[in-house]
Amino acid sequence: MAVPGTYRCIECHGEAAELYRDYHRGVLRISICKSCQKPVDKYIEYDPVIILINAILCKAQAYRHILFNTKINIHGKLCIFCLLCEAYLRWLQLQDSSQNIDPDDLIRYAKEWDFYRMFGIASLEQASFLVGIFIALWQMRPEMLKTKSDFILLLKALLLSSYGKLLLIPAVIWEHDYTALCLVLIKVFVLTSNSQAIRVTLNLNRTLPWLAIFVGLVLENGVVYLFQKMGWNV
Repeated sequence: MAVPGTYRCIECHGEAAELYRDYHRGVLRISICKSCQKPVDKYIEYDPVIILINAILCKAQAYRHILFNTKINIHGKLCIFCLLCEAYLRWLQLQDSSQNIDPDDLIRYAKEWDFYRMFGIASLEQASFLVGIFIALWQMRPEMLKTKSDFILLLKALLLSSYGKLLLIPAVIWEHDYTALCLVLIKVFVLTSNSQAIRVTLNLNRTLPWLAIFVGLVLENGVVYLFQKMGWNV
């Protein structure tokens, strides 16, 4: 079994030494939390699809299960893929807004450079958003981010909770009259997921995560404004 304190109860956020006890021959007994007297993690018996649906519904229990009681290590790859989706969306919008339809002028290298530029801009905006969140939380609750592992866990939670950006590509491919509304709803869903990730990771109330996200958005929009002042189409 793991070292005490490795796991968390998905109901009360209390520390737990183990999720279950294996009595061999396929007999498992889910551990009971000493604080709330409920099962430490009921999701260990659930199908991954059910866990995913609960995460989409932004249930705190599902987030605690994923962040504390599993060994998911795809946050880096997920972040890159989400940035690629966002860069592709912006690249498409840039091509659609171009008034030059002469094929001779649409050099493949130039179009490829535009995509790389959009990826770089999206990366800087995402970094600004995350930095704003960390600065806000550090100012409001410095005791919550005392060690390097605290920062890493929160960063992992924020990157994993941004999975909603993957919906950008289907929204563009299945383009219809409500695409703009879909993009707004996707943005709201991602921000809601980020808020829940902060709340679950640091065990906060609902207000502080949204304040931190607001600061992150202000810093992100500041970077966008800077790019626009430089004459870049973002």
